[in-house]
Amino acid sequence: MAADKRTEKEKMLAGELYCAFEKTLLDERQAAKVLIHRYNTQLATTIEGRAELLQQLLGGMDPADPPFIEPPFYCDYGYNIYMGAGSYANFGFTVLDACRVDIGKRVLIGPNVQVYAATHPLDGHVRKGCTGPEYGAPISIGDDTWIGGAVVICPGVTIGNNSVIGAGSVVTKDVEPYTVVAGNPAKVIRRLERHEEAGAAAAAAAAALKN
Repeated sequence: MAADKRTEKEKMLAGELYCAFEKTLLDERQAAKVLIHRYNTQLATTIEGRAELLQQLLGGMDPADPPFIEPPFYCDYGYNIYMGAGSYANFGFTVLDACRVDIGKRVLIGPNVQVYAATHPLDGHVRKGCTGPEYGAPISIGDDTWIGGAVVICPGVTIGNNSVIGAGSVVTKDVEPYTVVAGNPAKVIRRLERHEEAGAAAAAAAAALKN
Protein backbone atom coordinates (compact mmCIF):
# COMPACT_ATOMS: atom_id res chain seq x y z
CA MET A 1 0.00 0.00 0.00
CA ALA A 2 1.37 3.43 -0.97
CA ALA A 3 2.23 5.81 1.85
CA ASP A 4 -0.34 8.53 2.55
CA LYS A 5 1.40 11.74 1.47
CA ARG A 6 -1.42 14.05 2.52
CA THR A 7 -0.83 16.64 5.20
CA GLU A 8 -2.55 16.37 8.56
CA LYS A 9 -4.66 19.38 7.58
CA GLU A 10 -5.83 17.64 4.41
CA LYS A 11 -6.82 14.59 6.45
CA MET A 12 -8.64 16.80 8.94
CA LEU A 13 -10.64 18.56 6.24
CA ALA A 14 -11.52 15.18 4.70
CA GLY A 15 -13.01 14.02 8.01
CA GLU A 16 -10.36 11.34 8.50
CA LEU A 17 -8.07 10.55 11.43
CA TYR A 18 -5.34 13.16 11.79
CA CYS A 19 -2.86 14.49 14.35
CA ALA A 20 -4.18 17.75 15.83
CA PHE A 21 -0.81 18.63 17.41
CA GLU A 22 1.05 18.83 14.10
CA LYS A 23 2.89 22.17 13.75
CA THR A 24 0.83 23.67 10.92
CA LEU A 25 -2.43 23.06 12.75
CA LEU A 26 -0.97 24.29 16.05
CA ASP A 27 0.13 27.50 14.31
CA GLU A 28 -3.28 27.99 12.70
CA ARG A 29 -5.08 27.53 16.02
CA GLN A 30 -2.71 30.02 17.62
CA ALA A 31 -3.37 32.57 14.86
CA ALA A 32 -7.10 32.12 15.41
CA LYS A 33 -6.63 32.64 19.17
CA VAL A 34 -4.98 36.02 18.51
CA LEU A 35 -7.94 37.24 16.43
CA ILE A 36 -10.43 35.78 18.91
CA HIS A 37 -8.69 37.52 21.82
CA ARG A 38 -8.92 40.83 19.98
CA TYR A 39 -12.58 40.23 19.17
CA ASN A 40 -13.46 39.30 22.75
CA THR A 41 -11.49 41.97 24.60
CA GLN A 42 -11.71 45.13 22.51
CA LEU A 43 -14.91 46.33 24.13
CA ALA A 44 -14.66 49.74 22.50
CA THR A 45 -14.50 48.22 19.02
CA THR A 46 -17.32 49.41 16.79
CA ILE A 47 -19.78 47.03 15.16
CA GLU A 48 -17.94 47.66 11.91
CA GLY A 49 -14.61 46.87 13.58
CA ARG A 50 -15.94 43.58 14.93
CA ALA A 51 -17.27 42.68 11.49
CA GLU A 52 -13.80 43.27 10.04
CA LEU A 53 -12.26 40.92 12.61
CA LEU A 54 -14.89 38.28 11.83
CA GLN A 55 -14.14 38.61 8.14
CA GLN A 56 -10.48 37.84 8.88
CA LEU A 57 -11.40 34.89 11.11
CA LEU A 58 -14.32 33.14 9.41
CA GLY A 59 -14.22 31.15 6.20
CA GLY A 60 -17.18 32.97 4.73
CA MET A 61 -19.71 35.73 5.53
CA ASP A 62 -21.56 38.53 3.78
CA PRO A 63 -19.67 41.80 4.38
CA ALA A 64 -22.77 43.75 3.37
CA ASP A 65 -24.89 42.02 6.04
CA PRO A 66 -22.43 40.41 8.46
CA PRO A 67 -23.43 38.06 11.28
CA PHE A 68 -23.40 39.47 14.80
CA ILE A 69 -21.65 37.36 17.43
CA GLU A 70 -21.67 38.55 21.02
CA PRO A 71 -18.32 38.13 22.77
CA PRO A 72 -16.98 35.92 24.15
CA PHE A 73 -16.79 33.73 21.06
CA TYR A 74 -14.52 30.69 20.70
CA CYS A 75 -13.45 28.45 17.82
CA ASP A 76 -10.48 26.32 16.75
CA TYR A 77 -9.59 27.64 13.31
CA GLY A 78 -12.37 29.95 12.11
CA TYR A 79 -11.73 29.29 8.43
CA ASN A 80 -14.09 26.30 8.47
CA ILE A 81 -17.03 28.42 9.69
CA TYR A 82 -19.41 29.91 7.12
CA MET A 83 -22.13 32.13 8.59
CA GLY A 84 -25.01 33.58 6.60
CA ALA A 85 -26.36 37.10 6.39
CA GLY A 86 -28.42 38.42 9.27
CA SER A 87 -27.47 35.64 11.69
CA TYR A 88 -26.92 36.25 15.39
CA ALA A 89 -25.11 34.32 18.14
CA ASN A 90 -25.42 35.21 21.82
CA PHE A 91 -22.72 35.09 24.51
CA GLY A 92 -20.44 32.07 24.83
CA PHE A 93 -20.83 30.64 21.30
CA THR A 94 -18.26 27.84 20.85
CA VAL A 95 -17.46 26.11 17.55
CA LEU A 96 -14.96 23.27 17.22
CA ASP A 97 -14.43 23.59 13.49
CA ALA A 98 -12.13 20.72 12.54
CA CYS A 99 -14.54 20.26 9.63
CA ARG A 100 -16.78 22.70 7.82
CA VAL A 101 -19.62 24.33 9.76
CA ASP A 102 -22.31 26.02 7.65
CA ILE A 103 -24.71 28.37 9.45
CA GLY A 104 -27.49 29.69 7.25
CA LYS A 105 -29.14 33.07 6.90
CA ARG A 106 -31.15 34.71 9.71
CA VAL A 107 -30.20 32.02 12.23
CA LEU A 108 -30.67 32.87 15.92
CA ILE A 109 -28.29 31.16 18.37
CA GLY A 110 -28.85 31.38 22.11
CA PRO A 111 -26.18 31.78 24.80
CA ASN A 112 -23.61 29.06 25.46
CA VAL A 113 -24.42 27.03 22.36
CA GLN A 114 -21.71 24.51 21.44
CA VAL A 115 -21.16 23.20 17.92
CA TYR A 116 -18.82 20.20 17.71
CA ALA A 117 -17.51 19.32 14.25
CA ALA A 118 -14.68 17.45 16.01
CA THR A 119 -14.65 14.13 17.84
CA HIS A 120 -12.40 11.27 18.99
CA PRO A 121 -12.16 7.51 18.36
CA LEU A 122 -14.18 5.36 20.78
CA ASP A 123 -11.29 2.93 21.25
CA GLY A 124 -9.01 4.23 24.01
CA HIS A 125 -6.05 2.35 22.55
CA VAL A 126 -6.44 4.47 19.40
CA ARG A 127 -7.42 7.68 21.19
CA LYS A 128 -4.27 7.89 23.38
CA GLY A 129 -4.95 11.31 24.87
CA CYS A 130 -3.01 14.18 23.26
CA THR A 131 -0.73 11.84 21.31
CA GLY A 132 -3.45 9.97 19.40
CA PRO A 133 -5.49 10.95 16.36
CA GLU A 134 -8.88 12.61 16.17
CA TYR A 135 -11.30 13.37 13.37
CA GLY A 136 -14.34 15.44 12.52
CA ALA A 137 -17.57 15.60 10.54
CA PRO A 138 -19.28 18.64 8.97
CA ILE A 139 -22.30 20.36 10.47
CA SER A 140 -24.98 22.31 8.60
CA ILE A 141 -27.59 24.61 10.15
CA GLY A 142 -30.33 25.78 7.80
CA ASP A 143 -31.81 29.23 7.20
CA ASP A 144 -34.22 30.79 9.72
CA THR A 145 -33.38 28.28 12.44
CA TRP A 146 -33.62 29.17 16.14
CA ILE A 147 -31.23 27.34 18.47
CA GLY A 148 -32.01 27.75 22.17
CA GLY A 149 -29.50 28.38 24.91
CA ALA A 150 -26.96 25.72 25.98
CA VAL A 151 -27.70 23.46 22.99
CA VAL A 152 -24.99 20.99 21.96
CA ILE A 153 -24.81 20.03 18.27
CA CYS A 154 -22.78 16.88 17.61
CA PRO A 155 -20.55 16.04 14.62
CA GLY A 156 -22.15 15.24 11.28
CA VAL A 157 -25.57 16.74 12.07
CA THR A 158 -27.68 18.61 9.51
CA ILE A 159 -30.44 20.88 10.82
CA GLY A 160 -33.09 21.81 8.27
CA ASN A 161 -34.48 25.24 7.50
CA ASN A 162 -36.98 26.90 9.85
CA SER A 163 -36.34 24.47 12.70
CA VAL A 164 -36.35 25.20 16.45
CA ILE A 165 -33.99 23.45 18.89
CA GLY A 166 -35.18 23.64 22.51
CA ALA A 167 -32.83 25.02 25.17
CA GLY A 168 -30.45 22.49 26.68
CA SER A 169 -30.92 19.93 23.91
CA VAL A 170 -28.20 17.59 22.65
CA VAL A 171 -28.62 17.13 18.89
CA THR A 172 -27.15 13.80 17.81
CA LYS A 173 -29.15 13.19 14.61
CA ASP A 174 -30.35 15.22 11.64
CA VAL A 175 -33.31 17.54 12.19
CA GLU A 176 -35.93 17.84 9.45
CA PRO A 177 -37.00 21.28 8.22
CA TYR A 178 -39.95 22.91 10.00
CA THR A 179 -39.69 20.84 13.17
CA VAL A 180 -39.28 21.60 16.87
CA VAL A 181 -36.94 19.23 18.71
CA ALA A 182 -35.86 19.13 22.34
CA GLY A 183 -34.26 16.86 24.91
CA ASN A 184 -31.16 14.69 25.35
CA PRO A 185 -31.00 13.23 22.81
CA ALA A 186 -33.17 15.73 20.93
CA LYS A 187 -36.47 14.33 19.64
CA VAL A 188 -39.30 15.78 17.58
CA ILE A 189 -41.82 17.68 19.72
CA ARG A 190 -43.99 19.11 16.96
CA ARG A 191 -44.14 19.91 13.24
CA LEU A 192 -44.35 23.51 12.08
CA GLU A 193 -46.53 24.76 9.27
CA ARG A 194 -44.62 25.37 6.08
CA HIS A 195 -45.06 28.83 4.59
CA GLU A 196 -45.85 27.50 1.14
CA GLU A 197 -48.55 25.23 2.61
CA ALA A 198 -50.03 28.12 4.58
CA GLY A 199 -50.06 30.25 1.44
CA ALA A 200 -51.77 27.51 -0.58
CA ALA A 201 -54.42 27.04 2.15
CA ALA A 202 -55.12 30.80 2.22
CA ALA A 203 -55.45 30.89 -1.57
CA ALA A 204 -57.85 27.93 -1.51
CA ALA A 205 -59.96 29.60 1.19
CA ALA A 206 -60.10 32.83 -0.79
CA ALA A 207 -61.14 30.96 -3.94
CA ALA A 208 -63.89 29.13 -2.01
CA LEU A 209 -65.32 32.44 -0.80
CA LYS A 210 -65.65 33.63 -4.41
CA ASN A 211 -67.68 30.58 -5.42
